[in-house]
Amino acid sequence: MQSKAQTSNLPFTVAALYRFARLPQYQELQQPLFDLCTSNGIKGTLLLAAEGINGTVAGSAQAIAELVRYIESIPELADPELKYSYASAMPFHRMKVRLKREIVTMGVEDVDPLKTVGTYLSPTEWNDLISDEETIVIDTRNDYEVAIGTFQRAENPNTKTFREFPKWVEENREKLEGKKIAMFCTGGIRCEKATAYVKGLGLDDVFHLKGGILKYLEEMPREKSLWEGECFVFDERVAVGHGLTESDVELCRACRRPIHAEDKLHQYYEEGVSCAACYDERTPEDRARYRERQKQVKLAAKKGVSHIGS
Repeated sequence: MQSKAQTSNLPFTVAALYRFARLPQYQELQQPLFDLCTSNGIKGTLLLAAEGINGTVAGSAQAIAELVRYIESIPELADPELKYSYASAMPFHRMKVRLKREIVTMGVEDVDPLKTVGTYLSPTEWNDLISDEETIVIDTRNDYEVAIGTFQRAENPNTKTFREFPKWVEENREKLEGKKIAMFCTGGIRCEKATAYVKGLGLDDVFHLKGGILKYLEEMPREKSLWEGECFVFDERVAVGHGLTESDVELCRACRRPIHAEDKLHQYYEEGVSCAACYDERTPEDRARYRERQKQVKLAAKKGVSHIGS
């Protein structure tokens, strides 16, 4: 496993960023951002909405620095929340700049992190809070993310998408009343909306981990860490560990859920076609298509070229 110093020498810099802002001109930024990224070899996804920007991109250190300078030059987007990590291979296939209704989709009207959010905590302050057994610790991520790593004592809402989170809060509101509530997510953005939503319900003693799990794993020494497992990331690295080192977790190419070595022993696992989690979600026709795609991936690999489905 690489050390933090070693990972910073890897050829690709990965930048996860977001900024909630009043951004009425967001549509006008789509083409300039796309052109800047593609001309500099940057790949990944950026989301633009009237409420701000969100995304993860990768490229050379110089290219990422140029992109960040451009984003920070836009007055509304100055001082974005930024987290850097590193990759041994380009973790994205293409560059996308998308226009959205929300930069993180919760589906609840009038949830505005610019008006109210939970109290931000540093990694050290976070350790102190979640060590208190009276604190309710909530993982706001989806079930497949939680499955490969989470904080000690964390509640798992078992959501498939972030849209399901408000329903879980409503159903569990009674046990949240009068408690300290500590929320966390991958990079911090989901918690901006999650804490704003919970505070809007009248639950005021709400905290969240500034910079999310990624900042925690970057800064917190392993021997003091309360994190167990690895952190799922939405790119070809699949997951990262302490020091933001790359994981050996892989993806099921049918459903893009994480899979470990033991998952490959299951009767429903077939490389590029299915895993135990998604076998019943797909039809035989689906799996036939995936087998053909996997065949093309292997043929491309033999020729020494990349296939988009790999």
